[in-house]
Amino acid sequence: MLGSVFTTLVLSTLATAHIILTYPGWRGNNLIENDTFPYGMQWMYPCGGMGTSRNRTYWPTLGGAIAFQPGWFQGHDKATLYVNLGFGTDGPDNGPKNMSFPMVPPFGLLGPSKGPYPGTVCLPQVPLPANTVMSPGDNATIQVVELAQHGAALYSCVDITFVEPGDPRVGHVNETNCFNSTDLGFSDIYTITTKEVGAIVNATTTSAAAIVNSIRSSGGAWMGYVPLVLGAFWLLI
Repeated sequence: MLGSVFTTLVLSTLATAHIILTYPGWRGNNLIENDTFPYGMQWMYPCGGMGTSRNRTYWPTLGGAIAFQPGWFQGHDKATLYVNLGFGTDGPDNGPKNMSFPMVPPFGLLGPSKGPYPGTVCLPQVPLPANTVMSPGDNATIQVVELAQHGAALYSCVDITFVEPGDPRVGHVNETNCFNSTDLGFSDIYTITTKEVGAIVNATTTSAAAIVNSIRSSGGAWMGYVPLVLGAFWLLI
């Protein structure tokens, strides 16, 4: 959808570009820095500072493709991606009240270097959130969140109206608008338990989780310094 427009946007905003949704659609160009958004719009929850679209994109009731350009995080070669769905139009700005229904498990994005991410990510068949049934004509919003290695998040959305699978109004998916670039990699996200509930923390443990637990057990007198401690720990690893 509007492929040439996206290409032009990318080339013209190399310094500030982040998530660009290329399929099934996009709320609009939120790659903007101005007096209202001096650090860019995409840091703003839930949809990168963009209001709900009047012209919605059609998407199948059984799920479908989502593609995006992951954008630029200079100095970071890893990110975490989330794809969520929000239902209805009874929330702020006539969008959903809640954007926290996951469509796919979170996954890691691996860049080829610590330079800007190139390329495109394609999820060819994204299902609806678990235990969800949608009917033709229902409205929803797809949200893509990119969590940077330093912890900040970027948001971008597309507003959709559900239609029956095979409806001709659904944009055709092919190798030009939904593909995975060879210079991007992916990783699973999983949990390693470093402290069971009620267990005593081993003082020699050096994980971030153990640092937090040690702070708690010390009485929390210097809790105000937790972000600094964890930030320094992250730089060391």
